[in-house]
Parts: sequence; C-alpha cells; structure tokens
Amino acid sequence: MSKYKEIDLQKIKTYPIDQRYSKININAFAQKGKVIVSEFLNCLPDILAAKNLKELIATCKNAKANHKPVIIGLGGHIIKCGLTPLLIEMIEEGFISAFVCNGAVVIHDYEIACFGKTSEDVSSALSDGSFGMAEETAKGINSAINKGFNEGLGLGEAIGKELCAIAKNKELSLLASAYRLEVPVCVQVAIGTDIIHQSPYAEGKAIGDCSMRDFRIFAEIVSKLNGGGVFLNLGSAVIIPEVFLKALTVARNIYGEVQDFTTAVFDFNVHYRAKVNVAERPVENGGKGYYFVGHNEIMVPLLLKGILE
Repeated sequence: MSKYKEIDLQKIKTYPIDQRYSKININAFAQKGKVIVSEFLNCLPDILAAKNLKELIATCKNAKANHKPVIIGLGGHIIKCGLTPLLIEMIEEGFISAFVCNGAVVIHDYEIACFGKTSEDVSSALSDGSFGMAEETAKGINSAINKGFNEGLGLGEAIGKELCAIAKNKELSLLASAYRLEVPVCVQVAIGTDIIHQSPYAEGKAIGDCSMRDFRIFAEIVSKLNGGGVFLNLGSAVIIPEVFLKALTVARNIYGEVQDFTTAVFDFNVHYRAKVNVAERPVENGGKGYYFVGHNEIMVPLLLKGILE
C-alpha cells in the first residue's frame, strides 16, 4: 500500500452525453469518392514542398505495389477534422498495413461511432469540473478495454470489436472499419492524458496490458519497413513520434537491418519531436524524411486522395 493519499474517483459526478454541446458532428465529415487530384498536382512546380509532396505520393503508391507496409500515425485532431472517411477509404483500397494512435483518437472515434458527435467545449467545462465527465463515453470505452483485457486483445482491437457490435455509425468509425478489415490500430496510451482516465471505470492494469500489447504489435509491423516502407505521422506532436522511435529501435535490435524507408509528418506547426523522431533520426542511415506544414483538413485530404487516385 502506498503511504500517499489518492483521490477517490468513485466520487466523480458525471452527466449524460446528450446534454453536452459538441463542436463536431458527422454532417461536417469529409466525403468518400473519386476526385481528379492528378490534374492539380501536375500544375504544381517541381520545387520545394510541391516537389516533395509529389515524391511522397509516388513513394506510397510504390510501397503498395512492392508489398511494403504503409503505416499511419494519428493524433486526435485528424479525427476531429472529419477525415475518418478518407482513412477508411485508404484501408478499403488496401494501402494501409497498420495505424498507431494516441488515446484521444479512440475517444473521438468512439463518440462519433456511438453518438454522431464529439469534441466538447473544454474551456467552459473545465471551469466547473465537468470537462470529460460524459458518463457514456468513459463507461463504454473502459468497459470495452476491460473486456479486451480478459480476452487478451490489444486496445485498438478491443474497441474496434465493441464498436462493430454496438455502434450506430460504425461505417464512420476508423476502429470499427479497421477491425472489420483486419488492419491493426495500435493505441499507445499515456495514463492521465485522456478523459476516460478520470473515471472509476478505468482499470490501470487493463489499459496498460492492452496498450502494451499494441506496442508489441506495432513494433513487429515497423520491422517490415525495411527497403521501401512508409511511415506517415498525421497530426501527433509528441506521443506517436516518441512511440515510433522506440518501436523502431526494438525492431532493429531484434531483426537487425530496418533501413531505407520513407517517413513524413503532416501538421499545422513544426514540432520538435515529430521533426527529429520521425523526419530526421530514423532515416539518417538510409531513406528519406519529409515535413509538411499546413492545415490538416486541407493537407491530409490532398495527400490521401493523391495516393488513392
């Protein structure tokens, strides 16, 4: 027993999610479908970022043609930007070998799948202690994780399985679609960063075990990047760049050579860890790294549609 006092999460006061204002709903999501991106790309100069974007799109297409993995890392903002349909389209077209994401991705995806809305007003809710206290979100996600722990599943697999069974908008869920199409979603949780950790339903041993299993799955897939694979980090400034670096060193430690692959970061700012841990250090001994700065809701669809065309 610890000699320090713990706060009692059983005293938490929650509220029904239908009483919460949400900034994002499914009516604003991106749409699937064919668009002619190549004509736009062809009019861009072969200079600087425009040249790099065309190179990256071609590299992703070559990776698929050569049966090399394309792995996508995600931050929660990508889901909040309504880009899930385009990510699902990438899975359906056979481009994606795995996703790796932080816990925020799970929360937004779960709420979209179950309730058709997500992203509360943090500033107003924080002032009275109601931020993150929607009962259904915390109870539903933690219950699925606890069930997955008992079944020996990874965290992403556990949530995806649950959403396939219960969600009314499962066709807009990344985790449900990935589970259905057997593409791993590896969820790398940092305890205390997610609203579901504020709940008495949260079980640390279940969260830790399921997320650790996802890390091992992710590291195994990273080991296959050698000789032409691609890792894309979309909108994660800290967690995913750190996890990718650790998974890569594990893969190199166990399998030896994991070199000559491509990495890229897409975000609206230049972040130290994303720049160094994704675009620079991993490809110092072979390969190429890119960093694209721009609004996620514009740059990521341009990338994905360019790959899909």
